[in-house]
Amino acid sequence: MTVIDGPARSTPATSTDAEPSPGADACTAPARAHPRPSGQDSYTISEVVALTGLTAHTLRWYERIGLMPHVDRSHTGQRRFSNRDLDWLAFVGKLRLTGMPVADMVRYAELVRAGEATFEERRELLEATRRDVLGRIAELHDTLAVLDHKIDFYGGARRAPERHSA
Repeated sequence: MTVIDGPARSTPATSTDAEPSPGADACTAPARAHPRPSGQDSYTISEVVALTGLTAHTLRWYERIGLMPHVDRSHTGQRRFSNRDLDWLAFVGKLRLTGMPVADMVRYAELVRAGEATFEERRELLEATRRDVLGRIAELHDTLAVLDHKIDFYGGARRAPERHSA
């Protein structure tokens, strides 16, 4: 299991890890192999662009607004991302899919950086987002029912005998 927030780990994350480290946030990304093992996981911004589908502009913006934790720099000042950064970006991508406002995502990132004392506030923020997602899912189910009804109507209209006007 790969921990997205919580204490840094010195061992590579694999699908055989049983539990996150003690006190770590339980938010996890799906277990997946990283291109490089932990400790050798230094990615350029162009590599992260290729791996995530995000643009370099978006990655820089995330860092500027505080959505990305501190990104290491090479001796020449170039950003160097880690597997942990990739995991965080995957989680941020999921938050974006929920429709969570950027301000709330930044707030969540600030809470993560603030440590364990913020677990309750993080949970509340995620629960509010979950309620919003469930509301949108209900709206989509209603919309799907209307579409199914119309599709059935038009399917039945095709089978009905043609009516000719006199």
